[in-house]
Amino acid sequence: MGLDDALIFTRVVECHSFTQAATSLGMQKSTVSRRIALLEERLAVRLLNRTTRKLRLTEVGQAYYERCRQIMLDFAEAEQAVMQLQREPSGLLRITSPIEFGQLFLGRVLGEFMRQYPQIDAEVELTSRLVDPLEEGVDIAIQVGQPQDSTLIARKLFESGRRLCASPAYLAAHGTPRSVAELEGHRAILLQHDAPRYWPLLGEHLPCQRVMTCNNITFAREATLAGAGISGLPVMISEDAVRSGRLLELLPEARLPVGEVYAIYPSRRFQAMKVKTFLDFLITSLPITRGGLLEPGAAGLLTSPA
Repeated sequence: MGLDDALIFTRVVECHSFTQAATSLGMQKSTVSRRIALLEERLAVRLLNRTTRKLRLTEVGQAYYERCRQIMLDFAEAEQAVMQLQREPSGLLRITSPIEFGQLFLGRVLGEFMRQYPQIDAEVELTSRLVDPLEEGVDIAIQVGQPQDSTLIARKLFESGRRLCASPAYLAAHGTPRSVAELEGHRAILLQHDAPRYWPLLGEHLPCQRVMTCNNITFAREATLAGAGISGLPVMISEDAVRSGRLLELLPEARLPVGEVYAIYPSRRFQAMKVKTFLDFLITSLPITRGGLLEPGAAGLLTSPA
């Protein structure tokens, strides 16, 4: 009520008329007159001296008007600033991402985005933990798998396929499996979310000789390159090594789980322009196939050029 009354009072003063102020506000003249009277009664002062011909501010009314006018100007500037943010991406963009995705891809895409939109500042955390955007004040949380909280919005970015890989040194020492069944006698490097004693194969329940479990796919790739065993690595982390011959893909007919990568954010309603524009930019920059899988031939684009 106080801010509304201040607006009505300011408009009356600037229009020099109750009638014109009521018209500009879309109100009845009697309503405007009553609201001013109630405002004076609440403040216990007279703000306006009024006759049938003119309005004149009292000394107190002049001081009150100057403060109200500044409040109205500040309010208009605040609205303009919000609308400007919705017209052009600007401000601080807070993002969390899995470590490997951030290192291989997000940094380059975000850098290009910021070059195109120089009013954007960014704060990025690369982490293996799941982040709740609402609790931590994050604009976009990129993660593998959909969130448990149904109030969050999950926008699917792509699917990351996995394949069995081993180094030439490992295969020279232990032999090359020619069928899925032959995997049973081989050393396995597993990711933390894999079943602890079985190869990560869809439709199979094949025991493995586990030699290592880790929670980081880059670590798993490096251990595989060193010859510690066979691992089911995501395409995006293994493609460059496969193309260079440092890793060999095994049993391409074997089916491994596909990881779905999502952008998680609080709400679509009144979504900030910086969030909407970056999500669209990110998706159009992803090297994916029509089926949504990371393009094997393009995965090498995720690594820095020599």
